[in-house]
Amino acid sequence: MDTLESLPTVETARKLGLLPEEFEQINQILGRQPNFTELSIFSVMWSEHCSYKNSIVWLKTLPRDSERMLAKAGEENAGLVDIGDGLACSFKIESHNHPSALEPYQGAATGVGGINRDIFTMGARPIAQLNSLRFGDLSLAKTKRLLRGVVKGIGDYGNAFGIPTVGGEIYFDECYNTNPLVNAFSAGIVEVGNVAKATSYGVGNPVFIVGSATGKDGIHGATFASEDISAASTDKLPAVQVGDPFMEKLLLEATLEIIATGHVIGIQDMGAAGIICSTSEMSAKGEHGMIIDLDKVPTRQANMAPFEILLSESQERMLVVIEKGKEDVIQSIFDKWDLNCAQIGEVTDTQRLHFYRHGELVADVPAYDLVLGGGAPQYHREYKEPAYIQEYAKFDADDVDDIELEDVAKIAEHLLSHPNICSRKWVYEQYDSMVGTANRSTNAPSDAAVVRVKGPGLPATDKSIVITVDCNSRYVNANPRQGAMIAVAEACRNIVCTGGEPLAVTNNLNFGNPYVPEVYWHFVEAVQGMGEACRRFSTPVTGGNVSFYNQSSDHGPVFPTPTIGMLGLMENPDHRMTLDFKKEGDLIYLVGPSTNDIASSEYLYSYLGIKASPAPTFDFETEWRVQESIKTMIRHGWLQSAHDVSDGGLFVTLAESAMAGNKGFTINVDTRHRTDSYLFGESQSRVVISISPEQLQHVEGYLNDSILPFRFLGNVTAEGLRIEDTLVMTCEAAKSLYDNALGNIMK
Repeated sequence: MDTLESLPTVETARKLGLLPEEFEQINQILGRQPNFTELSIFSVMWSEHCSYKNSIVWLKTLPRDSERMLAKAGEENAGLVDIGDGLACSFKIESHNHPSALEPYQGAATGVGGINRDIFTMGARPIAQLNSLRFGDLSLAKTKRLLRGVVKGIGDYGNAFGIPTVGGEIYFDECYNTNPLVNAFSAGIVEVGNVAKATSYGVGNPVFIVGSATGKDGIHGATFASEDISAASTDKLPAVQVGDPFMEKLLLEATLEIIATGHVIGIQDMGAAGIICSTSEMSAKGEHGMIIDLDKVPTRQANMAPFEILLSESQERMLVVIEKGKEDVIQSIFDKWDLNCAQIGEVTDTQRLHFYRHGELVADVPAYDLVLGGGAPQYHREYKEPAYIQEYAKFDADDVDDIELEDVAKIAEHLLSHPNICSRKWVYEQYDSMVGTANRSTNAPSDAAVVRVKGPGLPATDKSIVITVDCNSRYVNANPRQGAMIAVAEACRNIVCTGGEPLAVTNNLNFGNPYVPEVYWHFVEAVQGMGEACRRFSTPVTGGNVSFYNQSSDHGPVFPTPTIGMLGLMENPDHRMTLDFKKEGDLIYLVGPSTNDIASSEYLYSYLGIKASPAPTFDFETEWRVQESIKTMIRHGWLQSAHDVSDGGLFVTLAESAMAGNKGFTINVDTRHRTDSYLFGESQSRVVISISPEQLQHVEGYLNDSILPFRFLGNVTAEGLRIEDTLVMTCEAAKSLYDNALGNIMK
């Protein structure tokens, strides 16, 4: 075996991101000291990015089961949920934060490519994408550069690949100045009998690498994603991969074609940690081993070292195990699509991975000991509540002067033009939302995206998936447990307000350094809150991604940001509900409780500059009852529109519905509550609905019987946003502010 000139030391291990005790554990597993290639293998596979060593003990507490779950959480390339009629939806969300911080275009583009590969490796054809983005202070040139690069990277890759981007979210706060967050979500459809697995078994079955050639981009990308961003991070630009969406489109078609032959034993995308990740995870799952000849791997550079070939994260590649004797079948399919297809090894019964280079054994490692759920270390880290949490809890709204009606226009202008609330038109106009002609949301705005279930070879159906990504990280920072609960609840609420039924969750957990007790407390509390909410709403977690080390010396950790990607189902297109006001004279109601709550609102945080306050009011039982009432009223056909109250509060919700329908509104004040909390507070479990006068008896009768708090607000009008007799602004002026604010900043 190649030992180089001398065996690596504990100092070598430390430089590769391994702890001294982990180096000793590797020695015990192997029964000897590893060579450099083997140590590099353990360093990436035991990195946080691949092994979840600092998070898995808590992730295991999340609910994972339901009648619709077709794949165990975290055991396949993506989650898989039964949507009926022999069809399943594969969906997942993942981060590409660190690469995007250094090279935003390629970082975001390869994030999109990677998440789509996870979907079609399951045998599912992707039909829709979402993204959840966080950036720093938008007045900074650096933030604008990152935003431009990320948006263009997402757009260029997704548009060329041919999958519509149908929605998402974007927020700005100075805590993200150094560490932007780029979370990509994809969903696809597959017939239940055609699902492919990420496994390997059958002694003698051939192992193929297909797709792009292997280069030096992305080497040690997994370990790069498992450390803080610093001034030295720019030295690691080779850890940022380079994507090719046209190659990915060919790979998609070829992959689905070989899966359809029925000869594929297992298949896995080569994402983080490349060849070593795919070979070890597939072998461990199938309780087999592999012999791999690295000389047979198609490479882009000459004389690549064994560890470089094994750890490269070059994009658009798959590892495929097929039935022995069917080599010509896979070869002919990939030849047709003009893609690399090379047999690099075969399956063994050793449960070990043997890698050869130039005829010599360069690494001999046990598959099980490398992987998550196997021998990879799992840690319980120290955690403690940060001191600021108790300070935030001391906030008292009575210490803040209430506003007068004459103040509303100025506040409304601030909020409607604020980057966290204004239209994302500057962003979404760079995305193709209509390719594939399945998007039902482009010309009919709603709280979640609605995408028709269709595709080549799929049975005809009226079904649609309803998808959303949600997280208000300001709430989570103020109270991680409650903030995570709110993220799940809002995702459910958005799907319900759109006419769908929430089914399941994928999550992207973005946090700082897990070795900092206060940061780890954020993580533990958020996971527990998420689990509690998912159990309450019967939305099990199908898998997802943990992204730690979103932290820097100059800005500290980012706000804890547990992004919730949620899948819902709409069986009947007649249940489709939009947020726009429809006609003059319709009646406007607020369903849900009104409170004197301005905590953590955008009004308090950015307009008044008061950043220390708790999370908004939230109650599970109330939330559940509100969602059930909205669902029932939509099914009965009583509503003209539905829009949940979230960022910016009631006034912004009303304005968005008015602007979307080119209408106005007149509402009454609520003398029982402070004016600022009534109009701009962000207490949860509230939905604005509009109804035609003919439905008044049905709606009020139902809401009274439900013993739900609700309030008649006023009427839809032809024009103007009015409170009592006061014109706050015209609809035209509001739209000008709202639609153009982000574009004007980015000019």
